[in-house]
Amino acid sequence: MVDDARIRSEISAQVKARGADKSICPSEVARALSEDWRALMPQVRSVAAGMAAQGELHVTQGGETVNAQTASGPIRLSLPPES
Repeated sequence: MVDDARIRSEISAQVKARGADKSICPSEVARALSEDWRALMPQVRSVAAGMAAQGELHVTQGGETVNAQTASGPIRLSLPPES
């Protein structure tokens, strides 16, 4: 079992490592944390949604901002845009 804090930390580390104007797939986070990564995807999306709600993360689909939990299909995670 992977806890939310570990997922949050991995998301943060990966988007920071990728840098501004670049994004990651949530599956990259899940794969880094578990061999059974597919089962971890709903939890990764949930944590990403919480981070986005707090302004710590930007979640997009097709270039448009979306909710990580409710979006259907592939999404991307990135650093929030600078104000």
